[in-house]
Amino acid sequence: MDNTDSSTEAIHQHDVVNKHCDPVCGMSVSGESPHSYKYENTIYNFCCEGCLKKFSADPEQYLTQDSLIEKVKRPTVANVPAGKYICPMHPDVVSQQADDCPECGMSLEPAFLSAATSHTDYICPMHPEVLSDQPGDCPICGMALETRTVSIKEDTSELDDMSRRFWISLLLGLPVFFIAMLSDMTRLFSEVSTTNLFTIELILTTPVVFWGAQPFFIRGWKSVINRSLNMFSLISLGVGIAWSYSVIALFLPDLFPSTMRMADGSVPVYFESAAIIIVLVLLGQVLELKARSRTNSAIKLLIGLAPNIARLVDDRGNEKDVPIEQIQPGDKLRVRPGEKIPVDGVLKEGSSSVDESMMSGEAIPVLKQVDANVVGGSVNGKGSFIMQATRVGSETLLARIVQMVSEAQRSRAPIQRLADSISAWFVPIVIMVSILTFIIWFIFGPEPKIAYAMVNAVAVLIIACPCALGLATPISIMVGTGRGATSGVLIKNAEALEILEHIDTIVVDKTGTLTEGKPQVINVISEPGVDESDLIKYVASLERNSEHPLSAAIVDAAKQRDIKLSVTSEFQSIAGKGITGSIEGHQIAIGNQALLNNFSIDTASLMKKGAPLYKEGHSVIFVSIDNKPAGIISIADPIKLTTKEAISALHAEGLQVIMLSGDHRATAEFVASILNIDKVFAEVLPDQKAAKIKQLQANGHRVAMVGDGINDAPALAQADVGIAMGSGTDIAMESAGITLIKGDLRGIVRARRLSRLTMGNIRQNLFFAFIYNALGVPVAAGILYPVFGILLSPMIAAAAMSLSSVSVIGNALRLSKVDL
Repeated sequence: MDNTDSSTEAIHQHDVVNKHCDPVCGMSVSGESPHSYKYENTIYNFCCEGCLKKFSADPEQYLTQDSLIEKVKRPTVANVPAGKYICPMHPDVVSQQADDCPECGMSLEPAFLSAATSHTDYICPMHPEVLSDQPGDCPICGMALETRTVSIKEDTSELDDMSRRFWISLLLGLPVFFIAMLSDMTRLFSEVSTTNLFTIELILTTPVVFWGAQPFFIRGWKSVINRSLNMFSLISLGVGIAWSYSVIALFLPDLFPSTMRMADGSVPVYFESAAIIIVLVLLGQVLELKARSRTNSAIKLLIGLAPNIARLVDDRGNEKDVPIEQIQPGDKLRVRPGEKIPVDGVLKEGSSSVDESMMSGEAIPVLKQVDANVVGGSVNGKGSFIMQATRVGSETLLARIVQMVSEAQRSRAPIQRLADSISAWFVPIVIMVSILTFIIWFIFGPEPKIAYAMVNAVAVLIIACPCALGLATPISIMVGTGRGATSGVLIKNAEALEILEHIDTIVVDKTGTLTEGKPQVINVISEPGVDESDLIKYVASLERNSEHPLSAAIVDAAKQRDIKLSVTSEFQSIAGKGITGSIEGHQIAIGNQALLNNFSIDTASLMKKGAPLYKEGHSVIFVSIDNKPAGIISIADPIKLTTKEAISALHAEGLQVIMLSGDHRATAEFVASILNIDKVFAEVLPDQKAAKIKQLQANGHRVAMVGDGINDAPALAQADVGIAMGSGTDIAMESAGITLIKGDLRGIVRARRLSRLTMGNIRQNLFFAFIYNALGVPVAAGILYPVFGILLSPMIAAAAMSLSSVSVIGNALRLSKVDL
């Protein structure tokens, strides 16, 4: 087809096509959807196989401009920087000032406030690839979509609706149940004809079926339209058959054989089964919704840490309380004793101890003095201080933690594929088993055959609902990642959590990971004829242009000596070797021996002076001025107090610990000997770190890489699991699957324990769901009847089905109480 077709051209002109929007039903779908179709060089994603088949049969029907405009909403601008303003009606309108929206005239709101209150995405708890900008039902499993972003004020509309349906259905269903039971067991209704009793049951049951079970029938019908049969397909089919059969039996008894009729000519009905099945399923939905709301308790606690009010200090020293949304980077804020710190910032005046336990997992308060970083949401102790805001709104550490945890809770672990593959075939197989059950009982069963056949077929449909199977993995992931967040371990995705269980090798960077990452200048040794102050001035002037962790130590040394820095030019950074530049007409080179060798500079004298410092664990920087050796500067980075304990704990877990560092071999080996590290790879360039990880993987090891710098990002991405230190760079955290908020290696032990517990919990859930269905379906079909005379009532099947889902959620909730 010609690419200039009018409809296709219109689509591109108006930018209406969104490859993550199902063009058939308009449902937002993530790029993880397994249902996709390529048409005219564009890949379209679909929420389910049904929509995919409809589209592939006639794409042009769904790609006209009018139909797409009707289905696709305006794109939402994600991650709008804090400090900007956004329209609540048109989120693609962003401004630097609090103006009016040029499209609708509404006042623009602060970006963070709008993101939190104006736009909500809805996602399926079992199928995270299904997204929508409005509430509804999942086209795959039929479950109600829930908000993607958790808030303290939870949306309880579905729970309220199900509760209301449950209580009203219970009030109507119990009389039906008692009439049916008492009329069979006693002569209480001996003076009332059977037909009249059945008519009363019909009157009471019909509202339960057509109003109480309305959501189930709607979802069941959608599952047929979308060609994705699910638990609601089975419920609606089973209840519909029981009610329809009973109505026919009540009004047209002559259609049934004489063997099925009672003495008065009536045929037994099953209104009580239909009513009580619905009541029990509604009860299961209510219990499940309440339990699911508890799975987000950890993230709700994190959200609750953010205060609503901050105390702003103006340039004149006046103080006033303002809403947190009005705080901008650079504002000065007063934090009084016992208050929550409003945003991320730097302490400028005063000192205090701060409780960061809800985000770091460490119960001991941290002493904060001038120039210390403070984190929004942490709790101030008894001191009072003034801080300067550095990150506000969605940029704060707390907001980023909430976002990361929320995304991790919706991610899919590889083990979920097992449940997905089984679920895809499960419902059609159950329907076939139900039909086969009906046929066998109708042919070989005792009289009345049709009654036995119907009851057992319905019991099979009801007991086999696969909800427990679908919830087994995502519920455990949701609770496990939330538990990790409250212990200082952020899980980026479920896959990282699953793989971590099988890791056998931990590779760690040195600077900022094993050490404090706050190095200090220890020695300045200049060559004859070179003034020490000039050496520091040249080095510090050049180093202030660099992002290397050692650069700040040199600049601080210059400040302590009151040395005025000079303007630099021709600055160049050479990865893994050092930096060069021009200062006051001199060519300066700063770095390791390899850098000076590049310029054919004799480093023999510098090596001789640096050798003893290497042995003491110092990092030694070589300096040349105008292509001549000028001196060395040695820097030491103290080892973290918790590092040795963490390494011992990792060894106790049976893990091999390897140091991977760009430092001089002598320095790296000195640190490794102190910490009892198993193996050292030293003098490794940044582009070689990933290669070292590959080498370990090729030797059969499952590797976790721990780092904190930009240069660690490729290795973090290459490793089976990347673990970033929360005190490190954003790029490192983006490349890693797990982040340790506190930057404490003991967090790896907590993360691995969490991995084992979560995966064990998932296996328990899957085992229970499989066994439940493996045993329940045959029993419901009547396999025990020939030997023991036991039949499973559809009502008991409904109770068992509801409780199976609740038990899976209850088992997952145990993770929230585990000790890490």
